[in-house]
Amino acid sequence: MSCWGVPGCPALGMCRGLAALPIACLERAKDLKTRLGILLHKPELGHRIGTPSKLQLGSRWRDSSREVLEWRESFDQLLKSKSGVTAFHTFLKTEFSEENLDFWLACEDFKKTRSKTKLASKANRIFEEFVQSEAPREVNIDHETREITRKNLSGATSACFNEAQAKTRTLMEKDSYPRFLKSASYQDMTKQVTSRGISKRSHT
Repeated sequence: MSCWGVPGCPALGMCRGLAALPIACLERAKDLKTRLGILLHKPELGHRIGTPSKLQLGSRWRDSSREVLEWRESFDQLLKSKSGVTAFHTFLKTEFSEENLDFWLACEDFKKTRSKTKLASKANRIFEEFVQSEAPREVNIDHETREITRKNLSGATSACFNEAQAKTRTLMEKDSYPRFLKSASYQDMTKQVTSRGISKRSHT
């Protein structure tokens, strides 16, 4: 039953309190509520790659123990593994450098394009997103490589990003990959693999 209009009504007191607030404060509160709503419902951005939590990673790789250990053998072994690429991408996100891997993957996908029309449009899209100066997700390559790639767009072929892709790959291999192997997340995975191996041997 509503007490609206009755002296001492709590709802009436609340409304009076809100009315006393400056309009600017109320507008800011509305804006903050809207922003929080968007963040709560906004899907995680990424280049076709999920970013699972540690618990999800553990369950997903339960049956690929040997694969996890192979990632430390070489960067190639890591890139050959879908789970390895996902784990590496998750790590790169913590360093705010996932655009390097996203660009490398975009180039791999680009090389599979057969239609010349699609090749040209894809090339321009990749260049605008990752390569051009001040691109939204600009990769760390030198000016000379950037210019060579720009010129390659005039007659786009499946090889037009080869040099830029190679530079980005080398950067990841020498810089991010060693840190990934030393990271707590990867160390946890290898410990789980090792402990499972020991557990299986003790039961045989």
